[in-house]
Amino acid sequence: MRAVGFAVLLAIACAMFAFFHSLPASAEDLGVVGTTYEIAEHDLLQLMLSKLKHMEQAGELKTYQEDYKKRVISGIEHPKPLPGIKDTETAGTHYYDPSIVTDKDIVDATGRILFPRGTRVNPLDYVGWNTYLLFADGRDEKQLAYCKQIIATSDRPVKLVLVAGEPMTLMRKWKFSVYFDQGGSLTRRFAITQVPAIVRQEGKRLRIDELRY
Repeated sequence: MRAVGFAVLLAIACAMFAFFHSLPASAEDLGVVGTTYEIAEHDLLQLMLSKLKHMEQAGELKTYQEDYKKRVISGIEHPKPLPGIKDTETAGTHYYDPSIVTDKDIVDATGRILFPRGTRVNPLDYVGWNTYLLFADGRDEKQLAYCKQIIATSDRPVKLVLVAGEPMTLMRKWKFSVYFDQGGSLTRRFAITQVPAIVRQEGKRLRIDELRY
């Protein structure tokens, strides 16, 4: 019973930290599946299908597909810089608590409640985070050189996350995985406003250092 409970808890922790280990290298989602709804306006659907068929017959659909493909590739190669992020002027440190409050009862395989709804759970109590996230402006060669030094001397794996610049170009140049904080979700989560910045575990919290170089 205890082993089953721990497995469930581990699943909670892994879900919380999944984004650390699956950061997208691309700058745009391709094929995100959201909530689906029953189509009520069948006439509208038929109109859309008719339009697509007309575009295909006229050769316009292929052109549209090529244009879309080019826009996607351009978005991946040249993502827009994140607004509100600047070079570090004053080094500082702050912390992020990854605890969550369960929105439903968490049960084991037998139905026994492990964590009632409303329980506060910190994944770091059960799963350690062995990776560093290093945020940088990829347009700044001096900053990139500093980040490269951090990566080379780090005692743990480092994931480089750009807030500006061209991740694919840098990836090809360094032969090293480079990511982009698409939409600024990570910098918002960790309240990062200056780069370079590094995120790492310290005790039961994540420590964020905005670094002066």
